[in-house]
Parts: sequence; C-alpha cells; structure tokens
Amino acid sequence: MSRLLFLFAVIAVVYWLLKSYRKQSPKQDVPAAASEDMVRCTQCGVHLPKSEAMLADGKFFCSEAHRREYQSK
Repeated sequence: MSRLLFLFAVIAVVYWLLKSYRKQSPKQDVPAAASEDMVRCTQCGVHLPKSEAMLADGKFFCSEAHRREYQSK
C-alpha cells in the first residue's frame, strides 16, 4: 500500500512539473511584436504608422489629398 501511495505521489509531481513547464514554454516561443513609430497627420490630426504616412516638407500626411490640401493654403 505504501508503494502505491509513493508511486501516486511521484506521478503527481511529474504531472505538476510538466504542466508548469508547458505554461511557460509558449510565452518564450512567441516572438515579440515589432513596434513602429506613430506620426500625426498635419492636416487632420489622425495618427498612423510612420511607414504608411506620406512625408512632404518635413511634415507627415495620411493621404495625398491631405498633402495637397495643406500645401494649397
């Protein structure tokens, strides 16, 4: 009977260790998302990623129409 209890205890400890290891593994395997700078459209004030913005005269715009509208002022 004591051997059976000991075996049960060993199995429970192994199960607990595997379970805690699996919880930690996915967090380490997922690569961190790349962050990107956000800029503000000079014309309308909307924020957008720098890679999607248009740059003209040192100012950022969300679209070609807003760039033309700003420069026509």
